[in-house]
Amino acid sequence: MDVSTISNRRRWALALAATFTMTISYVDRQTLAVLAPRVTADLGIGERGFGLLLSAFSVAYLVGAPLSGAWIDRVGPRKGLLVAVLAWTAVAGLHCLAPGFGALLAMRVALGLAESPSFPGAARTVQRALVPSQRARGLGVLFTGSSIGAMIAPPLATALMAAYSWRAAFVGVALAGLVWVPVWLAVAWSPSGRALLDADPDAVASPTEPPEGPVYKHPAMLRAVVLILASAPALSFVLLWSSKFLVRTYHVEPAAVGRYLVIPPLVYDLGSVAFGDLSSRRALRRNFDGSPDRALVAVAAVMCACVGLLQLAPSPAAAMAVASVAMAGGAGLYALLTTDLFSRVPEGSISAAGGLCATAQSIAYVIANPLVGASAAATGSYARATLTLGLWVLPGAAVLLLWKPPPARRAASHRA
Repeated sequence: MDVSTISNRRRWALALAATFTMTISYVDRQTLAVLAPRVTADLGIGERGFGLLLSAFSVAYLVGAPLSGAWIDRVGPRKGLLVAVLAWTAVAGLHCLAPGFGALLAMRVALGLAESPSFPGAARTVQRALVPSQRARGLGVLFTGSSIGAMIAPPLATALMAAYSWRAAFVGVALAGLVWVPVWLAVAWSPSGRALLDADPDAVASPTEPPEGPVYKHPAMLRAVVLILASAPALSFVLLWSSKFLVRTYHVEPAAVGRYLVIPPLVYDLGSVAFGDLSSRRALRRNFDGSPDRALVAVAAVMCACVGLLQLAPSPAAAMAVASVAMAGGAGLYALLTTDLFSRVPEGSISAAGGLCATAQSIAYVIANPLVGASAAATGSYARATLTLGLWVLPGAAVLLLWKPPPARRAASHRA
């Protein structure tokens, strides 16, 4: 099939299916964070132990992401994502059997490895499915998948816990994710899905594209890593510590945290779509020179840094409003840096680049989460941790703003 004849509707169906993949991924990985107050109390796990559990997932994701990115580039996202989702669904459900800290730690490692192909595969899908002028918008939509998952997990997991137990909640949440499978088979296994996702990267690359080298050395990759290391710890706190933050700071009942945790991911969606759309609109201008939009990066960075103001909020609702601003800014940074990165690295290395982005995020999580746990245990609050995380965003954003980017890759007019 000639990919140039594939309709925009079918292309966006693939992009939305990839977004759904990220949703399922985040529902499964967020369930422990949502149930953390009850799980840690029942298993006798303290703040430091919980920080180590979060880092265990991130360490495994760190190891798996670059390998899975290269694997996705080789086997393609169509088959790779199907295998990955089935694997991590099984591991997520097995969390229900954890008798204590050690077993739960092992399961977090297994889940991190199983989920590591999620972002590289989803990003590759969007990149291949959409025409160049729509990729920034598509990547903005892609990042909403993770926040939708983070929105679904709290009410679903807490409802199952209230009705049955936290062990049953892990099983129920994992089984719910299987609804993704028929959607993916219908879209990615269609003739248009096969044509777009199974295409040889060399067949769609511009003849003027430079030869591929190690993507981890590419200047665009290094610029993206700097910004991820700066912003990921702030987003990690909102995504992974908010449940415990609300219980400790505002004495919210563990079963009631779900209604508060829905708000930040929802605003994350709005930020991701808005910044992605603004970037796509800029790319359509006649005088567009391929440079990143530094003004948008600066605005997004300042918003993300607002996580440092969390402890000043007078109520749990106000705290989640502050967290929402930070999430919207972080979403904007992710959408902008990913669009810029994928426009500059070689076509055949896009999944590998996505895997390295996930690795950088995991490194940030591995370092930040134990430090947050240690700070909370030592001071009895999260004030010092949130202030530090907020301030940490700004130097990384400044580096990106001042670092001249390498030339953008020229896109062939027919490229998917």
